[in-house]
Amino acid sequence: MVTLDVRPELIDALSALRDCVAAVRLPLPLPGAPRARQTRAELLAQLDDYLLPRLRDPEAPLLAVVGGSTGAGKSTLVNSLVGRRVSEAGVLRPTTRTPVLVCHPEDHHWFAGTRVLPHLTRVWLPQQEEDGGAGADTLGKNMIRVETAASLPRGLALLDAPDIDSLVVDNRLLAAELICAADVWVMVTTASRYADAVPWHLLRTAKEYDASLITVLDRVPHQVINEVSRQYGALLRRAGLGDVPRFTVPELPESAGAGRGLLPATAVAPLLGWLAHRVQDPAARQQALVRTAAGVIHSLNVRMPELAGAVAAQYAASVRLTAAVEEAYAAEGERVRRQLQRGAVLAGDARTRWRGYPRYSSARELLDSLAESLGALLQCAVAAAEERVTEAWQREPASGGLPVPSPDGEGAERVGIAVRRWRRVLEELAEEEVRRIERGSAPDAETVAALLAAALLGGRRSRAAGERLAERIGARGALRLRDRGGALVTTYIDRVLHGERDRRLAPLDALDVTPEPQAELIAALSVLQKER
Repeated sequence: MVTLDVRPELIDALSALRDCVAAVRLPLPLPGAPRARQTRAELLAQLDDYLLPRLRDPEAPLLAVVGGSTGAGKSTLVNSLVGRRVSEAGVLRPTTRTPVLVCHPEDHHWFAGTRVLPHLTRVWLPQQEEDGGAGADTLGKNMIRVETAASLPRGLALLDAPDIDSLVVDNRLLAAELICAADVWVMVTTASRYADAVPWHLLRTAKEYDASLITVLDRVPHQVINEVSRQYGALLRRAGLGDVPRFTVPELPESAGAGRGLLPATAVAPLLGWLAHRVQDPAARQQALVRTAAGVIHSLNVRMPELAGAVAAQYAASVRLTAAVEEAYAAEGERVRRQLQRGAVLAGDARTRWRGYPRYSSARELLDSLAESLGALLQCAVAAAEERVTEAWQREPASGGLPVPSPDGEGAERVGIAVRRWRRVLEELAEEEVRRIERGSAPDAETVAALLAAALLGGRRSRAAGERLAERIGARGALRLRDRGGALVTTYIDRVLHGERDRRLAPLDALDVTPEPQAELIAALSVLQKER
């Protein structure tokens, strides 16, 4: 008899793999991202809620999760297997809101803690009266109601899950997660819906994981029971599921929740007998456990590389988005430097002020106009870079969830602040140089600052500014000032452009999309494969 592999080394490898999966983030809206996020959620659910708890406690009761689509009769089926009402059954949809787990009283301790489904809060209620029903199914989100019933065999627990196609999104997600916690999947469908997409999606998923699976064809009218059963069996065989145990429950007045919502014992006896055999026969129990656990582990060989590929796609998209921003601002930085060499700042009012200096314009007016012209040049550069980025990002699906800066005055204000700071430091450099000169022949510091600014920003148009500067403070002083002033201009141009670039990249950087999770996923899978 094949036994469940519960070696500590295997459990440690799975725990490390689980942590790698939990660390995965897939924030960018790439075409395959929704599927990858679902894969990540399913992996965590199966590892946290089923595989690791099962390997750590192989002697724990067998958990059979009853799942299916709306109106399939899951709650009525569970009630009938237990022999009393533990889960609300009726015509109101969705009926099952809070999942209900039922076990033998002596198995209660296995489910009282957080061994399985650790994020769901356990609630216990007094046993309902025979005619009282189980109206606690509306207790709330993130809860699971635990019931005990001596009528169930020891070692078996039933979990009535919400509808897998519930109109309530939280119910659908919870139903999928609960199914991932199952040792045995019990898929319930009806005579009118057995060909629907939802139950077949669950069946194909169970086949993909090679889980221990049984199906229940519920609420089948007596007149067509043979025909419907034959057609359903043919569909199962065509899907490669011909060996899946299949049970048929006829349509009865109790099927719609009439009376106490319990089917006759004879209607569910074959299903209950199959489940009881799985927990009472050691070989059958071991077969069910090994098949489901091994199926989940084997599925990691496909699912982990898929998840790693999705992580790699996220990082590649992040690199492309980042490169688009960096290239746009780098290109505009080069353009600004070329324009400075051509004297683009010495244009308009600044050029007029320079031509009229010093007869018609003061040094302060010239410096004001040069600073204003430099600010306008930088604002145009930022706007041009943003236009390039917008065009590049529009071609990238990954940019869909990232904020796009709206045109407002904040950018212009930031540029203005930077230019004013540049001017203040330039004036300080001029004052420092003037203090080196003998007091009697020292020129006005503001004049030195204006000539220095014109020489630095005017390009070929302001060669005379350098000559005038040398006349006032000497050739060595002028050269020293121009070197320091040139470095200052470069520093502040880079500060403006790099600052705006970083602001544009900040939402993307905050997502922290890195390549490390891909390598960690593959490495964790490799360790697991060696342990197997």
